[in-house]
Amino acid sequence: MSAQHLLAKTFSDEAPGLGLFDWKPIFYIGSVGITKPMILVLLVGLIVVAFFWAAFAKPKLVPRGAQNVGEVLYVFVREQIARPMLGKDAEKWMRLLVPIFFFVWIGNLMSIIPFAQFPVNSKIAFPLFLAVMIWFLMIGLGIKHQGFFGYFKNFMFPPGLPIFIYPLLAAIEFVSTIFVRPFTHAVRLFANMFAGHLLVALFCVVGYHFLVEQVTPLGVPVGILGVILTIAMTVFELFVQAVQAYVFTLLAAFYISSGLHADH
Repeated sequence: MSAQHLLAKTFSDEAPGLGLFDWKPIFYIGSVGITKPMILVLLVGLIVVAFFWAAFAKPKLVPRGAQNVGEVLYVFVREQIARPMLGKDAEKWMRLLVPIFFFVWIGNLMSIIPFAQFPVNSKIAFPLFLAVMIWFLMIGLGIKHQGFFGYFKNFMFPPGLPIFIYPLLAAIEFVSTIFVRPFTHAVRLFANMFAGHLLVALFCVVGYHFLVEQVTPLGVPVGILGVILTIAMTVFELFVQAVQAYVFTLLAAFYISSGLHADH
């Protein structure tokens, strides 16, 4: 996508809308059109792999540079996400949880990177793929560790409740676990990134319109307010992006734990 097209998507006479998320193919590989979000996903994956390769390919007893940063980040995921959810099984799943956390986080951060300026996870396909992958893993682990019938019995018929509650509870738990979990897991991340990107673009357009395109005495204060809100929303988005990466990975760890052990 050309720079002119990118500017046109952000700074136009119309309020920013769904067009911000509609990317035309930049080039084709056979009949497959390669869009900017697809390239950013590949770039995010390469960044995660390259960083941890640089950090741990040749680890030293006294960490320095990338290894030092990598160890701090690894410990954060282990202590704040894996151990609270998985307990003694935490270390086994770090090789999955660490890449998920940093893939989601860096994918979110793409919204503030020059020339990228697009949060990868505002395209529902990417968080949905991760959520469905975790869902399959949860079901597979549940059947493996609890047995096919035991897994479904454990989450649909928790012990210690009155018998008359079970028909309704079993139906709710079945729908919630089998259908709702992967959907809400993906949509929570997608919706936050989608809405945040849209709001930042809106305030940015307000500032640009009243300070560059149509400068008037009454419009200048509105334009300045638009710039201030753009900066404020960008800072807030940095916080939300980190929180959403944390929540997505925390839920992934919880779902893995529910497959390893009964929820109730």
